[in-house]
Amino acid sequence: MRCPRLPALLLLLVWGLAGCQSRAEVPPLPAWQSPEGREHAELGQIRELSSGRLLTPAQLLERLAQAPRLLVGEKHDNPDHHALQLWLLRALQRQRPQGSLLLEMLQPVQQAKVDALKQQALPADLPLALGWQQGWDWALYGPIVREALGQPYPLLAANLDTEEVRSLYRQPPPLKGERSTAAKVRAVLLEQVRESHCGLLPESQLPAMLAVQQQRDRRMAERLLAAPQPALLLAGGYHVRKDIGVPLHLADLGAEAGTQVLMLAEVGQGVDAQMADYVWYTPALPEQDYCAQMRKGE
Repeated sequence: MRCPRLPALLLLLVWGLAGCQSRAEVPPLPAWQSPEGREHAELGQIRELSSGRLLTPAQLLERLAQAPRLLVGEKHDNPDHHALQLWLLRALQRQRPQGSLLLEMLQPVQQAKVDALKQQALPADLPLALGWQQGWDWALYGPIVREALGQPYPLLAANLDTEEVRSLYRQPPPLKGERSTAAKVRAVLLEQVRESHCGLLPESQLPAMLAVQQQRDRRMAERLLAAPQPALLLAGGYHVRKDIGVPLHLADLGAEAGTQVLMLAEVGQGVDAQMADYVWYTPALPEQDYCAQMRKGE
């Protein structure tokens, strides 16, 4: 039996609806891994911070897919943050072709190795081939790196080289730009540097440490502007914050528009519209007194 011929207008409507359904498809979310906060009311919530509105993963993807530059902030040791980053990378690729992926965890000296590996089968010891730094837990970052190496878009280093850091520490150059050099911004970052070193650094070393932090942010901004769009940067939460981090440097470089910030945060962590555009709450790791461990090592 021959099916009745549908009018052309009706066919277009059916195809249009099918296309909308395809764009709305969202891959399954990863299972939570961190142990704390499983009963917290915020767990799994995605919030648009400008309006306070809660979003579904599909709604978040629809918004993020429009951004030429997307910055995703993480807590480096939380496995749920890395699982969501991999999910985002794959889910956004379904929405539109990915232009590039940039990682704080890669230095320019590694770029040639990264580029070479995209042209060949991946070796058994991929961290060795990449010159991967031990300070970044390969068990957490490996799946993201492997995913990017298997895709057509470039995987790009977004950090400073170790030698650059040493040079900046010895003789920090002046930083140009009104947004990133504002006294309020520098005060917040200076306190963050002090706290992150548990108050153990001599006050005389803090300005140099601050200069290195801001030069890292400037490098990330420069790399984002040079990267094929849409560009996705994965970095620590302080680096991507709108009020103190890379977005200010982008603005100082003339790219005030076109950037979206998603903060991955553990439940109970305060994130507001000054810091990010969206927040996605995950379980937390057990609290550790890193400062006590550092003081033991003095």
